[in-house]
Amino acid sequence: MRLVMPLPIFGTTQKSPAEPGRLITPIMYLMYVDESGDCGLTNSPTRYFVLSAIVIQESRWREMLQSLYDFRRALRDTKGLKLREEIHCTELINKPGSLKRIKRNDRLDIMKKCIDWLNDQKYARVFSVIVDKQGKNEDIFELAWKTLLTRFHNTIAYANFPDGAGFPHTGMLISDNTEGEKLRMLVRKLRHYNPIPNDRGLYNDGYRNIKLTRMIEDPVLRDSKYSFIHQINDVLAYCARQLVEPNSYMKRKGGTNFYKRLTNVHCTPVSGHSRMGIVRL
Repeated sequence: MRLVMPLPIFGTTQKSPAEPGRLITPIMYLMYVDESGDCGLTNSPTRYFVLSAIVIQESRWREMLQSLYDFRRALRDTKGLKLREEIHCTELINKPGSLKRIKRNDRLDIMKKCIDWLNDQKYARVFSVIVDKQGKNEDIFELAWKTLLTRFHNTIAYANFPDGAGFPHTGMLISDNTEGEKLRMLVRKLRHYNPIPNDRGLYNDGYRNIKLTRMIEDPVLRDSKYSFIHQINDVLAYCARQLVEPNSYMKRKGGTNFYKRLTNVHCTPVSGHSRMGIVRL
């Protein structure tokens, strides 16, 4: 019996063939996620809600962490940023607190260096979901997270992460602890029921139930204060939002282009409309 691959979803069709003679083993992809903006619709200070993801293979986790630790030590030695001090962009730029001792231009340069460090991680991939809340009356939190999780799942399923060809790999979500219980319940629901409207160019009306079968366990919830990777994630999400909702300082200093520097790690298969791996809703 010949097995037929289902029609692609969300542009995740470009497979990289396995190297001849190479032993293929299952991979666990870890997706770190942070947000920028808020998901409220009433009296919200932001028009956009952003989720940004950093995806790495679990087998590369220690290597990446060591690189990140070395990078943070370099920031300590060159910028005076202590290892125990959190990188959080909103405060870093506008409300630095104890980091006021570091010049504002240097604090901006810390952000740029974080982006450039991430761009050097050849086994990492990044993508973002940007929701324009204007004119919407649905649950923005669920809309953004459902989209992000589905794109993550489909990119695993269609082998579009590094070394993904040849085996049914899996993924795990590691998120900051904002609305953790709501996120946990959403992930559990989407494992069983995740209706996605059909692409009318490929199907008739209706929807398909794209269960998140490639994702295991509940989300792992972390406090970014204790996670160097989530602090890089914060920079990523902040820079993604600057593409659509920049503040005056970032516009004046060219910070609105920081996200575009990630040319080596953009996960382009998640979107058929963005070379930067950005899904806009």
